[in-house]
Amino acid sequence: MPVYIRNIASAVPEHTFEQSFLREQMKTYVGDRPATRRIIHSLYTNSGIEKRHTVVNDFHSNGHPKLFFKNEGTLSEPSTKIRNDLYTKHAKMLFADVGRKLLDQDKFISKEDITHVITVSCTGFFAPEPAYEIVKQLGLSPSTQRYHVGFMGCFAAFPALKMARSFCEADPDATVMVVCVELCTLHLQASEETDQLISASVFADGGAGAIVSAKKPESGSVCYRLDQFQTSIADQSEKDMAWTIGDTGFDMVLSTYVPDIIQSNLTTSIQPLIQTYNLALSDVEHWAIHPGGRAILDKIEYNLKLAPSKLQASRSVLANYGNMSSATILFVLKELLNQPASRNHEQTLAMAFGPGLTIESGLLTKLS
Repeated sequence: MPVYIRNIASAVPEHTFEQSFLREQMKTYVGDRPATRRIIHSLYTNSGIEKRHTVVNDFHSNGHPKLFFKNEGTLSEPSTKIRNDLYTKHAKMLFADVGRKLLDQDKFISKEDITHVITVSCTGFFAPEPAYEIVKQLGLSPSTQRYHVGFMGCFAAFPALKMARSFCEADPDATVMVVCVELCTLHLQASEETDQLISASVFADGGAGAIVSAKKPESGSVCYRLDQFQTSIADQSEKDMAWTIGDTGFDMVLSTYVPDIIQSNLTTSIQPLIQTYNLALSDVEHWAIHPGGRAILDKIEYNLKLAPSKLQASRSVLANYGNMSSATILFVLKELLNQPASRNHEQTLAMAFGPGLTIESGLLTKLS
């Protein structure tokens, strides 16, 4: 039974800052040593990011009390509780905003049709969980089944989509709302460690979601058919990408080796998808690659010998939004879905990377 992504919606916090502005702020507040300032300048300048959204409003006139960037020129280290309280406040709004947009965009799906809600996040916690908040704010049925995928990192949209597909295959009448929300910037660390500086230079805040259903798309609509998924784990890479809870927020380890690890495991991770459908790489019209960083995209483009245009959607999302962890891949898929189609069936290969180092990939068909 075919299962489809009917539509994708996204939302971002109101505060946005140019990457060049954030670069100079970090050099002022973190770069005590000339060597650190040079590293910060290089990371931010070569990130491929032009601007990022955040719930942190330290640089606005109404941004008092300031969370990180104090007036005296020091970078504070708020407790995990302070950060998580802000996460709870802002994430609740974003989860509901994305869910509301999903329903508004699809005139053939009403709130009465939603049978399951799957939420995804690794940047905070609260209970009742985010799916409860969506049910309450959107007026969904109290009997709506609710699930939360937590602390899986940047690839977590894939397990959520796989869950949604399984629900729809088991029940043809199921309609599943998937919503990912991440507020990564709440976990900025006052550290000169290179791994922490890399994290600070790429992570951002945002949310995105999808409606998944076995209901056949209406004539003239554009959607994705979910064809196949694949999971793989890179050997001896667990320490190169990790996400742990500390006393001052969540500590994200993102080592400089990550792009090379992904590159060396790339072919074996997607080969099962290609073989199952007897495809050549040239048969894939669209590449939806999670833009974890510019170096990752560069390595994939080089290793798979892709034309620059094939990763344009990923680079565009990176430039305009940065890395929003689990929500990012849905931003990329949304951008590709909105592009004019050259034919009725277009193969799309999506991929994301996260702690483990885990590589999640999926083969989708864009239908129009």
